[in-house]
Amino acid sequence: MKIKLVALLAALLLTACDQSLPEQKGFAGMGAQAQAFTPVVPGRVFSFPADHGAHDGFRIEWWYVTANLKDQQGNDFGVQWTLFRSALKPEAEQAGWGNQTVWLGHAAVTSSTVHHAAERYARGGVGQAGVRLAPFEAWIDDWIFASEAADPLSDILLRARDKNFAYDLRLTSSRPLVLQGDKGFSQKSEQGQASYYYSQPFFQASGTLQIDGQTYTVSGPAWLDREWSSQPLTANQTGWDWFSLHLDSGEHVMLYRMRQKEGAAYLTGTWIAADGQIQTLRREQISLEPQDTAEVAGRSMPVKWWVRIPDKHLDISVEALNRDAWMDLRIPYWEGPVGIGGSHAGRGYLEMTGY
Repeated sequence: MKIKLVALLAALLLTACDQSLPEQKGFAGMGAQAQAFTPVVPGRVFSFPADHGAHDGFRIEWWYVTANLKDQQGNDFGVQWTLFRSALKPEAEQAGWGNQTVWLGHAAVTSSTVHHAAERYARGGVGQAGVRLAPFEAWIDDWIFASEAADPLSDILLRARDKNFAYDLRLTSSRPLVLQGDKGFSQKSEQGQASYYYSQPFFQASGTLQIDGQTYTVSGPAWLDREWSSQPLTANQTGWDWFSLHLDSGEHVMLYRMRQKEGAAYLTGTWIAADGQIQTLRREQISLEPQDTAEVAGRSMPVKWWVRIPDKHLDISVEALNRDAWMDLRIPYWEGPVGIGGSHAGRGYLEMTGY
């Protein structure tokens, strides 16, 4: 689940600097009402490759990739690449400065000792950012996620560059996509907030990574999340903890916990068996508990967790590779690679917002 940070940022970009910001509702304004936009309802039939593209009428959307990488000496790294689309009005894309879409890019690299993050912003309609099909390309400036293949997610390039880092990766997979939740309808609250959500957790990545002038040849598993929605949070929800886990035994796990100002958190996830079979996990099947905290950017962050799914004999610790993986951007949050120990071994990614 990748409910991201675009609503408040759109206001920041397009509101005059002497005007006050709108009151936030939920994390980053994601609980604000959006009646004019297309609602997310059960029963949607997904269509590919069309659904790899943008979805006019919905308020927010993202293309999100993480990769857990190792170099030839066995050192661990993490890479993040995300493109967000935020519609200010529920209307079709148009050329020129009258376009009512804001684009945002986030990119980051993490090692056990270093974390670098960068962001890019763009107004739609002027060629600086966007998503196109046939051939597929998602881009903002020179950050790209692009493929010449008929099935773009079978073989795709991922690139980003900033002053302290760069990466150039090739991602490949021959396995089918995973529709999260109820056939792609991913509920985020008891009140019915939801997104359309699919993933490609089976990517294998390879290429080069540069950090502070040093280049590494790297490879490892990668995970794509695609979501679009119009109101994915309630005003009572303050943030989330999201996990994507690659287990060495071949299974994959996605979990998220939506924290609330009042009441119990909303907790769900997906178990992806080694053969690709999918099972939605209910709250009562999951135990997700912080085990250790660290002071990060002036706040206490849970950087080690116990994750238990008794039905699957999963009883693991999930710990940050670098506890200081703070995304010190316009809207800050924690995101970085994690290691897995206990009943299963593996690697994954953790995102924590609203702390």
